[in-house]
Amino acid sequence: MRVLGVDPGLTRCGLGVVDGAGGRRVQCVAVDVVRTPADAPLPERLLAVGAEVERWIERHRPDVVAVERVFSQHNVRTVMGTAQVSGVVAMLAAKAGLPVAFHTPSEVKAAVTGEGRAGKQQVTTMVTRLLALKEAPRPADAADALALAICHCWRAPMLDRMAQAQARSAELARAHKARLAAAREGIS
Repeated sequence: MRVLGVDPGLTRCGLGVVDGAGGRRVQCVAVDVVRTPADAPLPERLLAVGAEVERWIERHRPDVVAVERVFSQHNVRTVMGTAQVSGVVAMLAAKAGLPVAFHTPSEVKAAVTGEGRAGKQQVTTMVTRLLALKEAPRPADAADALALAICHCWRAPMLDRMAQAQARSAELARAHKARLAAAREGIS
């Protein structure tokens, strides 16, 4: 499975592509950060980030796009910018026919470090080790994008099994209700 991880941001948007080779084996394909000037108009910044995400989708052909879920912060401007970039990324993935998975920061941290409250340095250190990189990805947005991709590689099989179990459960519930309804009609 090839995953494009996106750590959304207007000033710095981390992009990382990871190949999951089954189990816990992961390999870094590419990593970078898209930067936009803070004084540029919002539409231009979103367009710049979107154009680069589109290039990455075309170049790396991911199977899925994993995006950090926007979480509550005290800085409303930061949350708005992050949410806007997330929306652009999700739209571009859908346009390319790719599924989009959203993971919370704590899910990502727990997946790569074992601790949902891990600091940025811990995440960067573990990403560097897990991917056997010669040097740590910089800035932290780059490491976070790779962490998102790793998290999805590891969580996707479990999430798929859970979805299959839920679908099977719903199917059994429908069949049971139909048998109950038929039995009630037979009694009447």
